[in-house]
Amino acid sequence: MSAMNYSAHAEEEVSWTNKEGLWLNIVVKEEEKELRVTEDGGNGDAGEKEEVDYEVKEGEITVTLKEEDEEDDEEHDLLNAKERHDCCGSSGKPQQHHDANKQETLKKPQQKHTGKKLHRCSDCGKSLLSATDLKIHLRSHTGEKPYGCSQCGICFSRSQSLKSHLTIHTGEKPYSCSQCGMKFSRSQSLKSHLRIHTGEKPYVCDQCGKGFATSGQLNLHQRTHTGEKPCSCDVCGKSFTRSDQLLVHQRVHTGEKPYSCNQCGKNFTTQSSLKSHLRTHTGEKPCSCDLCGKRFTQSIHLTIHKRTHTGEKAYHCSDCGKRFATSTELIKHQRTHTGEKPYSCDQCGRRFTQLGHLTTHKQTHTGERPYHCANCGKSFVRSAHLRLHQRTHTGEKPYSCDQCGKRYSDSRVLMKHQKIHTGNPASLE
Repeated sequence: MSAMNYSAHAEEEVSWTNKEGLWLNIVVKEEEKELRVTEDGGNGDAGEKEEVDYEVKEGEITVTLKEEDEEDDEEHDLLNAKERHDCCGSSGKPQQHHDANKQETLKKPQQKHTGKKLHRCSDCGKSLLSATDLKIHLRSHTGEKPYGCSQCGICFSRSQSLKSHLTIHTGEKPYSCSQCGMKFSRSQSLKSHLRIHTGEKPYVCDQCGKGFATSGQLNLHQRTHTGEKPCSCDVCGKSFTRSDQLLVHQRVHTGEKPYSCNQCGKNFTTQSSLKSHLRTHTGEKPCSCDLCGKRFTQSIHLTIHKRTHTGEKAYHCSDCGKRFATSTELIKHQRTHTGEKPYSCDQCGRRFTQLGHLTTHKQTHTGERPYHCANCGKSFVRSAHLRLHQRTHTGEKPYSCDQCGKRYSDSRVLMKHQKIHTGNPASLE
């Protein structure tokens, strides 16, 4: 008779048990890497141990799964190799094993695993270690997701994926980083996080050599080379490389703005937009130009600013050839050719080419002047007007004439002055 040695805490969960002995009781070992069985009797040494994948004892199968070095990613179903072998069918209830030969086979001790992958997928040719692994893999082709969350209804192809998902509802985060104390709901997430501290990037792109901490990050990156955009909007058809990009885009259609500022109550579609907005309250400007020292609240603003030093204007109009530093400026300019005015006032019906112009116009109806001078208290409708006014206090004159060097606080005044040099003084009137 075989004697089983294993730690009690290694038992993760029991799927189901049939007291009449008709069904199988499956116990999954999550933490143990190997299950050792000591064979008593025979010619073998009493202390000799043989490594096996699973052993059957009195109608019970004990399965030990070996953890593969396979990363997961938040955008995908969990890729944990440790999987509970759930015997539920589409009805969600345990099913009887009608194949007596297969059941008899399971009752016999299995020989040591040789590492050979015997189970091949007929759809993609991938080889799997066991029939159960193949069954789970096939769901990636069929789209079957038999494990549903009772809280929110989201379905998963793996029971372990559902189990990890449930921690979102419970808030449980049992895995903590010993370096920074950050907590995680899954051990694999902690493992990936630790690479931030170690700098390890074991997944390398064979196209450009860039390294990544997780296989999921590498898979997403490779789409920049292939151009693959598998996530498409069912409303407008626009495609994205990542599911989180699609989720943010869909808020354009739904109008959802789930992130709210606790200072002023303004709502935003993304957490990063809220984070950038909060800097308007704190005054924080973490992004600085290494050429002139000017600081910005967002890195994109710094990138655009640097083009004033380099003179780069990468975006050009196909109608008139005029070039612009940003794609947004080009889009706004093209409306001068098309006549498009997509923004309309709900008070008077007046239409505008830019959202900023509409926002400013609406203040003529409300009388709102949200921008106040900290020096004299004067209020303004637009932030640009406030900035211009503040130069009367600071004496700043950032606009200079390239002909005579005279400086001005307002770019419009400089443009009028330059007409003196062009020989068209009448236009100054």
